[in-house]
Order: sequence, then C-alpha cells, then structure tokens
Amino acid sequence: MNAGAPPDGWQPLPVPPAGLGESPFWHPDEAALYWVDIPGRALHRWHPATASHRQWPLPADPGCIAPLPAGGLLVALRDGLWTFDTAAGRPLERLAAAPYDPALQRFNDGRADPQGRMWVATIHEPRDAPRAALYRLAGGRLDRIAGEATVGNGLAFSPEGTTLYWADTTAHRVDAFDFEPVGGTPSRRRVFAQFEPRAAGAPPQAYGGRPDGAAVDAEGAYWVAMYEGARLLRLAPDGGVLAELPLPVRCPTMPCFGGPDLRTLFVTTARDRRPPDELARTPWAGRVLWRQVDVPGLPVNFARV
Repeated sequence: MNAGAPPDGWQPLPVPPAGLGESPFWHPDEAALYWVDIPGRALHRWHPATASHRQWPLPADPGCIAPLPAGGLLVALRDGLWTFDTAAGRPLERLAAAPYDPALQRFNDGRADPQGRMWVATIHEPRDAPRAALYRLAGGRLDRIAGEATVGNGLAFSPEGTTLYWADTTAHRVDAFDFEPVGGTPSRRRVFAQFEPRAAGAPPQAYGGRPDGAAVDAEGAYWVAMYEGARLLRLAPDGGVLAELPLPVRCPTMPCFGGPDLRTLFVTTARDRRPPDELARTPWAGRVLWRQVDVPGLPVNFARV
C-alpha cells in the first residue's frame, strides 16, 4: 500500500464494494483490517501482508464489531450481541438480547472503551422520532445509558479515556460527555459539534454532510466521516476544525487507523440506495479507501465480556 496513489492520496482496497461498509478496525495481533457490510450481512477481513480477503456471511444485519482477547469478535446483530468465532465462521453465544423491537430498531455504531466495556448505539429505522439509545455491556449486563437520538453514531474515546463522544446523525450533532473510566459513567452531556442540515433544493455539492462514524488520533483529535458530504473532518478537542480531507465518494461511513504504526487511515463507504448518476461519477463508492497520515491513531480496544 505505497505506490501509484492518486494526487489526493486515496486508494481503494482491492476487494469488492460493500452496500454499506461500517465499523472498521485494525487487529494488532493479526495485522489485518476487519469491517462489516450491513445490508450485505457480511463480515470482512483484509490481510495486507498476504493480500488476502476473507468474507463470512452473517444471519442478520450487523451494526458493529470489536475484537475479543481470546480470539474472535463481538458482533452486534439486529437480534442482540453475539460472540463470533472466525475459525468456525459463525456466531456462538448470544451475550445479550436486543433491548428494543427489532422490527423498528437495530444495533448500529459501537466500540469497546479502554477498560473493555462494550458500548453500542441503536438506530430508530423510521427516523421519525429520537428513540435510539446508547447501551453499555459490562459484567454480562446490558444497560441503557443515554437516549434522545434517532441514529446513534460516532462513538469514540479520548486518549486519556476521560471524554466519550457520541453523535446523532439525523440531528447533525456530535455530543461529548465527561467519562469516569473506573465506573464507566458518562456525565455532563454537551454539544461538541453542530453541522448545518441540507437546505431544501440545494445541490448535493453544497451540502457538507452529517456526522457518521468516527475515530480519535493520538493527539486527541476526533475524525468524523461526513455522510453525503464527501469528506472527513479532523476536529480539535474543543470542536474546532483542524483539517478537512475531501474524498472521491459521496458517502463515507467510518474511519479507523491501522498498519504497524497506526498511520494508515482507512475509511468505509456506502453505495446502497445511492442514485445511479452519483455511482457513475464515484466508482469507488462502497469500497474501503486508505491513505497515509502524519498523526497516528489509537489502537483498538478489546471487548472484555
């Protein structure tokens, strides 16, 4: 992953596109990138050293994934949180049932905190009310921690583990919480970043997008994928914009950092339900894109369930 990059630095992984790629993470023990395709109901792994791609079918829509210390993954499916054995290629044990009506909601974005507790947000699929919530899995118990969202997204933790970020994509807003690492308790919820919605009748190029998945780098900057905005933003801990990275696709979904030095920036993207003329202009839609960056990211947290 080093030669022939286009002028803006982005390249696609040589694997087929996803309908809606999400939840990428770099597995340090395997030196591999994992991600999911939500409508494709599939788990993917790319191993750069061997240029090998593997795909596993899933029995339901996946929202997010996290590595487990003993091997395998935690997978958030529509009907609950499961362990997944990559050797057997199937879910093994349901850790928690879905705490909602699966006909109206599903698990969406999520990640483990530095202590190994798993945090998972939901999406209210009718998108007609703020009925999505943020849940925490710890000690075998799934608790509702926060709500008042429609599409829960953008989960991330600051390098010192004392700030939790959580976005509501529909509201075009990212919130920040003070986070107590020992007990895993968020408090003092406030607006971290607010973005303008798309103006009625405005062309797509005039819309900056809405916040989707996110990651934090070693300097504490929050990288957020701006869905339909064709860009990533790097935000300072006070919410100010430090950098904007244009993308050759309209709908980025989530960034992550990987490679041996965590300076390879990966981003999953979407093509599901996009207009044909847009897909003709953006042939990399749905692909996992990558480029090098100067500031490394944080290593993935393992879920300890």
